[in-house]
Amino acid sequence: MTAATTRAVVHAHEVVPADPGPRTGPRVDVLVSLNFPDLTEHVARIVRRFTRVALTGCARLGLDWRLVDTSADLPPVADVLAADGVLLLGGGDVDSELYGVPGPVPHEFGVDRAADLFCVEVIRAAVDAGVPVLAVCRGAQLLNVAFGGTLVPDLDPSHLHRGDYATGLFIDEHVSIDPGTRLEAVLGCRDLTVRSGHHQAVADVAPALRRAAVADDGVVEGVEHPDAWALGVQWHPEDDQGPARPRDLLWSALAAAATTRARSHPR
Repeated sequence: MTAATTRAVVHAHEVVPADPGPRTGPRVDVLVSLNFPDLTEHVARIVRRFTRVALTGCARLGLDWRLVDTSADLPPVADVLAADGVLLLGGGDVDSELYGVPGPVPHEFGVDRAADLFCVEVIRAAVDAGVPVLAVCRGAQLLNVAFGGTLVPDLDPSHLHRGDYATGLFIDEHVSIDPGTRLEAVLGCRDLTVRSGHHQAVADVAPALRRAAVADDGVVEGVEHPDAWALGVQWHPEDDQGPARPRDLLWSALAAAATTRARSHPR
């Protein structure tokens, strides 16, 4: 193996916030694959940064956050359902066979079927139990797949939704928020500039879900459950090189929903 192809490793201590916060609020489990297949050092740096930003957002809200590395030993789903809220972060591609497309697909990267199946089970069980779910990028795709939706395996062209390794994988993108959605209520706007970096996206929105946001080229950028607190955004609010306000609003909304859940289901 050359240095260019040596597999990188992300350690949990590298993503923990410098100030973990008081952790006196409701418990939120944060699901992320720190070490999915094909991980390079370039991508590992992104995983470290994004995960740290996401956890820092939880810490600042006083949440009793718990990191669940879905690329390591997986806990029982029941353990995650004991949380008051679930936050699913991004990562590698979703296994295409889970949405009916035989693989491999073009530009496939970082597929971890075990992590996918675990997250899908968590999402379904959480929604059924009334545990709030906020899903980001890959998480939003898994939310859609969990309820029978499909994905675009490889966007063409993808340059409208991601950059490249030379100039940076993440770009600013305009999205429109659908009126009357939970996402509109959370963000308080109908138009938004977000940080985007994906080559896959929601194709057919799951029958149980509805579209919540769309890019200028028609690509779905948000989905949500109309009858449960389950919301997915395709972009990366946890990219600290983008605007902080959308992240703050989304994290605060999850915290509020988790607080409501904790009060109605005291441990």
